[in-house]
Amino acid sequence: MDLIIIIIGFLLILTGIIGSFLPIMPGPITGWFGLLVLYQTSFLNLDYSFLLVTLFIAVSIFILDYFIPAIGAKKFGGTKTGVIGSTLGTVIGIILFGPMGIIFGAFLGAFIGELSTNKSNTRIALKAAIGTLVGYIGGILLKLSLGIVFTIKFVKIILNNWNEIF
Repeated sequence: MDLIIIIIGFLLILTGIIGSFLPIMPGPITGWFGLLVLYQTSFLNLDYSFLLVTLFIAVSIFILDYFIPAIGAKKFGGTKTGVIGSTLGTVIGIILFGPMGIIFGAFLGAFIGELSTNKSNTRIALKAAIGTLVGYIGGILLKLSLGIVFTIKFVKIILNNWNEIF
């Protein structure tokens, strides 16, 4: 049974990393659930302090991720329309172009969103789209970093308890 729990936990960890790139998926929280599932095995005692701290970090990054693109857009003169366009562009870009659609979709979506607000000034729209993209990539890197930390912790726990598992 422990092996099934470990596999489910690892799949959640991997899904959390994938969620770092997808704006519609809560990557940090999904990765945290992978750790939570791992702590349901018979060879580990529940570590409430570790799980609470990592949950707090995961939820904080999840919430912060909604503000990072907006902060990037505002620093470069963007609007809320650009942030919404960036999110929609990312989803459409992934569907149409796969992984490369994440970056191009976010940029084009932000640019089109900004153009809808600033119809007469493509220079402002371009600058704001760049700011939104910078913020979006910053959020991805933050979520990905946490996903990698969760993965390393998961693997360390497995390796430290290898003899008890098998």
